[in-house]
Amino acid sequence: MPASLPRPLSDPAHEAAADGGGTAPDDDGTAPDGGGAQARRHGPGGAAAPRTAALRRLGALLAAVLVLALAALGSLALGSRPIAPGEVWQALLHGGHGDAAEVVRTMRLPRTLVGLLAGAALGLAGAVMQGLTRNPVAEPGILGIGQGAALGVVSAIAFADVHTLTGYVWFGFAGAGCAAVAVYAVAVRGRGGATPVKLALAGAAVNALLAAVVSGILTTRAATLDEFRFWQVGSLSGRDADIAGRIWPFLAVGALLVCAVVRGLDALALGEDAAKGLGRNIAAVRIVGGLGATVLTGAAVAATGPIAFVGLAVPHLARSLVGGDHRRLLPMAALLGPVVLLVSDVAGRLVLPPGEVPAGVMTALVGVPFLVVLVRRKAVPA
Repeated sequence: MPASLPRPLSDPAHEAAADGGGTAPDDDGTAPDGGGAQARRHGPGGAAAPRTAALRRLGALLAAVLVLALAALGSLALGSRPIAPGEVWQALLHGGHGDAAEVVRTMRLPRTLVGLLAGAALGLAGAVMQGLTRNPVAEPGILGIGQGAALGVVSAIAFADVHTLTGYVWFGFAGAGCAAVAVYAVAVRGRGGATPVKLALAGAAVNALLAAVVSGILTTRAATLDEFRFWQVGSLSGRDADIAGRIWPFLAVGALLVCAVVRGLDALALGEDAAKGLGRNIAAVRIVGGLGATVLTGAAVAATGPIAFVGLAVPHLARSLVGGDHRRLLPMAALLGPVVLLVSDVAGRLVLPPGEVPAGVMTALVGVPFLVVLVRRKAVPA
């Protein structure tokens, strides 16, 4: 798998031309010639193309919001015991003490909230990682975050006598952060600093080391293995409102960090030399963007366990709808991430009633065919 692409995933300059402008926008988002060249080329009707493209993107955004609302409603209404949407609405707005109201408020609502937060975090983190590395198959685990969280959870169970999901969150988040720092510390040394190739290699090395440590702990402590495997599979089952309350501040901080480097990601898509020519500090973009992706992924993985393929597939789905401009790509990824995770979770509840298949398994079942199609696309270099 290549560490970088010979050309950007999506060229903002090309998008500007497709929208009706012939040149890439300046730093302030305006055309260098003030729009005169566009008017000369297209005449009085030249503004129709960008308006059409903007309406199409707005329509895609509104459709994503609607689909997300339907996915959240399905998460609240569907399961081993289906509940009518009217009863769900009644339980949310007016309370009640019936069986249906208790199921909605105490079990499905917290589970849905965690799915919304974790899905948005993984979608954002995946889009940022693909932008930073310019690699179409990059995903949040490239920095060793998942294995770091796993080591934190295993250590909490084996050595700190922590046996609750709310306790795992802090250890998982700490392990994810330490792993990301270790990967960056290894990659930054030597000539060129933390390039995408060095980050990928350092991530692979740290991942292997952490996996070996986790396996070593689990093979010597059978009780730890029995408990850890329920977290490791990745699931929304059993997650309560306390977990959502613990992770949302970290997700907010991570979202702010990645939003701060939106223009830097667009410039980086043109190549490092072009980004430097546009006055962007590449090192700062990578540090801030990588930190934001780490915080987002660490919080999501700590709360739900490792959820496969959301961070990989969602950015590609978002890019196909709104293009590669990160000002539009990141919000779309934040909407589609929860859709994929919640739909997978609901499907897992329905496929083998009255039991359920964890969401992490369902996302992998959906993601494997997607990855095969992605690899076979001619746009991805061999």
